[in-house]
Amino acid sequence: MHKNLFKLFFFLIAVYLPLIASANISDSSGKLSGIVIDIENSEPVSFAYIHLEQINRSATTDREGRFELRNIPSGTYNINIHRIGYSSINRTVEIEPDQTTEISFSLTPSVLSGQTVEVVADAEQLIGSNLEHASLKIVGDRLRRDLDVTLSSTLSNQAGFSERSMGAAPGRPVMRGLGDERVLILEDGGRTGDVSWTSADHSVTVDPSSADEIEIARGPAALEHGAGAIGGVINVVSNKIPNTVPSQTTGNLSLQGASVNSGIMGAGSLKIPYNDLVLNLDLSGRIGQDYNTPIGPLTNTSIRTADNGFGVGYIRPWGYAGVSGSIYFSEYGIPPDPQGGHPSGVDIEMYKYHTEGRAEVLLGSSLFNLLEARGSFIRYHHVEIESSGAIGTQYDMDTSTGSVKLRNNGWGFFDEGVVGVWGEFVDYSVFGSRTPNSNSVGGAFFAIQEADIGNLHLETGFRLNHFVATPERERDSFIGRVRERSFTGLESSISAIYNMGSGFYLGSTFMHSWRAPTLEELYSEGPHLAAFAFEVGNPDLDSERGLGSEIFGRYRTSNASVEVAAYYNHFSNYLYAQDTGQPSIIRGDLNEFKYIGTEATMYGAELSSELRLFNNFVFDGNVSFTIGDRVVPEQEREATGLEKSDQPLPMMPPLKGNISLRYSHNNMTLGTRVRAAASQSRIGEIETPTDGYAVFDLNAQYRFDWNGTLHTVSLNGLNLFNTEYYNHLSRVKDIFPEPGRNISLLYRVYF
Repeated sequence: MHKNLFKLFFFLIAVYLPLIASANISDSSGKLSGIVIDIENSEPVSFAYIHLEQINRSATTDREGRFELRNIPSGTYNINIHRIGYSSINRTVEIEPDQTTEISFSLTPSVLSGQTVEVVADAEQLIGSNLEHASLKIVGDRLRRDLDVTLSSTLSNQAGFSERSMGAAPGRPVMRGLGDERVLILEDGGRTGDVSWTSADHSVTVDPSSADEIEIARGPAALEHGAGAIGGVINVVSNKIPNTVPSQTTGNLSLQGASVNSGIMGAGSLKIPYNDLVLNLDLSGRIGQDYNTPIGPLTNTSIRTADNGFGVGYIRPWGYAGVSGSIYFSEYGIPPDPQGGHPSGVDIEMYKYHTEGRAEVLLGSSLFNLLEARGSFIRYHHVEIESSGAIGTQYDMDTSTGSVKLRNNGWGFFDEGVVGVWGEFVDYSVFGSRTPNSNSVGGAFFAIQEADIGNLHLETGFRLNHFVATPERERDSFIGRVRERSFTGLESSISAIYNMGSGFYLGSTFMHSWRAPTLEELYSEGPHLAAFAFEVGNPDLDSERGLGSEIFGRYRTSNASVEVAAYYNHFSNYLYAQDTGQPSIIRGDLNEFKYIGTEATMYGAELSSELRLFNNFVFDGNVSFTIGDRVVPEQEREATGLEKSDQPLPMMPPLKGNISLRYSHNNMTLGTRVRAAASQSRIGEIETPTDGYAVFDLNAQYRFDWNGTLHTVSLNGLNLFNTEYYNHLSRVKDIFPEPGRNISLLYRVYF
């Protein structure tokens, strides 16, 4: 273990020390300040969110509509501005050293929630974010309308998104049929440090109520953040470490109630400036009882969570530095096992301590203009308590990560980009099974570059990964020889978007992905009651490799936004836990789930649109489907009697979508929505089909300004007809339907 840590440490030093030593730290920088106004009445727009795409800088306009961003390296930047009730703006600005660039922005009131106005005609029409050129950003009205208990339920109405669930709390996003480690979840660009990707009963330790925005990135942008994320990257932006100094103390307060589980959520955020220091405080809590369904309560699904943290930023002309700390606590229930493994359900208690430090330094080098370094330590503790009070399974995981990134100026025909190194050490232990304590060391070098060649925007990148998994001791087991494993692999991606003019864009993305087996996939060995499974690892697994391709088209004008995409992914060694259908010899009440590698394909398509029908009426909707199959080895066909050489992959979402109609007038929006899915009969081994469904929703939003504050109220009625329906990706769909009628009210004030 120590040998691997030293290797990683010296690798980081050897690569970056010469670069840093040769660069001059810049003691001068440019400044951007200005005002945001309403284009119709020339009144200032307060609480508008301003973000510089190329570097992690953001600000919010004050009550007079003014903002200021300091310590910006000289160069050209894309700026995105959005605010509830207005069209977003993308604009290009030039920053000069030792000068203040004054600029004004005019926002247009809009009834289109996803509309973006391009001020510069040739600018790329992708909304900027902390993730370069994110393919989707969820903000403002849309985020308020869909905000729910979990991140996955908040995103589930977006095109291509589904939710893997197991009760109220343990939901995780599935993108285009891909989940677990193939979809990387981040908070402010950093790892969450939980075990939500290992099993359906484990929750994501990110509360969407604290999000300023949610970003989704695919293709080259995903390579900056982790290996194997062929499905994409989800980044919840809450800006815990301040990077700019607000002109005055700012913050927000939120309160939400829900009828379906008598749930209450409260959250608040406060930024306090003092000279060059900024203190950020975040508090949130949520409680809820068992969910109600059309056939009765969903047993043992109560939830209690709290997420409290702070951040301190020190902002100077050379850049900024800051630290943050947070405590996430959650108690939630898992419904009973339909096979009888735990007939009364399992209670889960978990906590997470998260500390992080980050610094950004402006450089005077002709090669590099910015250096960013960050490090974090996360302690995660998770226990699963049976009805008798005994601990069935306990997980403890300590995660240490570090990264150094350099943002470069133009190289050759590339206009800009980023190169960096990343490292991670994980100490992992499981109590309640024969799964050995183990640790892993991972390291990576990545480079992502982009260029604009006429009307063509080009992005390309690669990531070289190395991963070592080490059990506490080597031994022979019924799963095989438990031993140290080492993996090395290269990932690459290229994306091109062509501006055809008149609002039309055509693009394509190709990605070659690589992922090392996780510690669970290699070494799992024992019962996992909350997941209804006896998990059997495979220490002989090879790396997962995939080839992904996508072609998409976009059309965007002031009255319409339409996007269509088709994709195809092929895996030469797709890793997943296969339900053998056979009870474990050790625990006869639990089926064996064996981790295997198999050749597999996934393909599908998406369509989403938002159209302004009349002055105040907007129609929007989306539809998506994914088909997944695996190649069945000849030996398995002979043993099971299967005639076909391929078989549907389990847990694939059916054809699904939603349509809505909204009416907006002044500060009020009223809307209806129908969510629907087709039946799913293409099922994997030991999987049951689900019927199709259609459910009806209503929503209303109102906002108003009062005494220098902005207030928003959102009233949502979900599944108003109390329809009984089933989510195919729910692990408890064989015994319980989805939640019934739910009336929720969200109030938020910005000050």
